[in-house]
Amino acid sequence: MENRIYRASDGPLRAYSIERRTKETQVRAELCLDGGEVRVSTGIGFFDHMLTALAFYAGWGLTLEAHGDLEVDGHHTVEDTGIVLGQAFSRALGERKGIHRFGSAYIPMDEALCFTALDLSNRPYLVFDAQMPQPMIGDYDACLTAEFMRAFAFNGGITLHQKCCCGSNAHHITEAIFKSLGAAIKEASTITGTGVTSTKGVL
Repeated sequence: MENRIYRASDGPLRAYSIERRTKETQVRAELCLDGGEVRVSTGIGFFDHMLTALAFYAGWGLTLEAHGDLEVDGHHTVEDTGIVLGQAFSRALGERKGIHRFGSAYIPMDEALCFTALDLSNRPYLVFDAQMPQPMIGDYDACLTAEFMRAFAFNGGITLHQKCCCGSNAHHITEAIFKSLGAAIKEASTITGTGVTSTKGVL
């Protein structure tokens, strides 16, 4: 189920609502690129914290609810959330006219320093270079950050590069990665013109 969200008076918001159901997960998201309340519930506490941070630094309004087979592990829930959020983001961008297109950010968190650079090119790719010193962060498998980023980038039409420059705490590294993603998305999705930012004339 997918729906574009409209303003009452002056045309479409950059917003989209979407729901995805499989035998493993049910994920529903309402995303507004131009701000709003943030409410996230996935059943994985640390992942909720990361998605909330992503939305905050991206300047999004986001309502997201996920139910998955957590009795197995968190993989399906995290990956499918990335799929749904990426699809909602791509559709909310529409034809991508007027956006800055490129964004980057360094974010420090204590001993950790992480970097994100991205291009809202509609040509998905992921380069993820972040080793996790500890395997678990609460009830969250640290390796799932790469799975989320892959699903989000490939469904969002994003060329995404992320790197941990230094860090010894998986919590700090992961949080800096999500926050840098949010900051880079905010820059890249800001409206700075009217046409498509491409010599091709299309993204």
